[in-house]
Amino acid sequence: MGLFSRFKKPKATVSLKIPADHAELGEDLEGVITVVAQEEFDATEIRAELRCVEKQRKERWVYNKRLKHNIRQVYWDQATLHSSDPVASGQIHIVPGFKKDFPLALNIPVAGRESFDGMDANVTWFAKGVVAVDDRPDITSQTKEIQVIRTSPVSKSQEKEIANIPCVYCECLMAQTASFCPKCGAPRKK
Repeated sequence: MGLFSRFKKPKATVSLKIPADHAELGEDLEGVITVVAQEEFDATEIRAELRCVEKQRKERWVYNKRLKHNIRQVYWDQATLHSSDPVASGQIHIVPGFKKDFPLALNIPVAGRESFDGMDANVTWFAKGVVAVDDRPDITSQTKEIQVIRTSPVSKSQEKEIANIPCVYCECLMAQTASFCPKCGAPRKK
């Protein structure tokens, strides 16, 4: 390995395939990292990086000496809300012509925030595949944005079984709670 080759990424391509570009909070996304190499190198691990980043637009007043008054300065404050690196494979020796798929699962936490894009704030989830290499830059795939939504509540409304009784006049079945017969209109006798 030459002197300057330690500053270059190894000649390989990485791609992360996720079946959908959206997920619910608490869902596990099954994905595949595909590695294709044109050079021999040792990888320390093959992993995915899942991040949730919140950006907020903020303002501050800064004194300008030249204008001799305060001016408003707008900036974006950024915070990482979630960060996980699920490992698909440990240390591996990669040779030219190497091509392999590594399955993995990306877990979106239940307590996370759903994706949001507004004028003054946004929350973004994104994932990428990484082949980590010691003493050289890591090989990364394209970053994929994942739209995360809140889990929809499942309503399990159970209707009570209402007993049916026959009408005294036309003998049509009617609900026990009904006050008159739906067929003949006669009032229900108690």
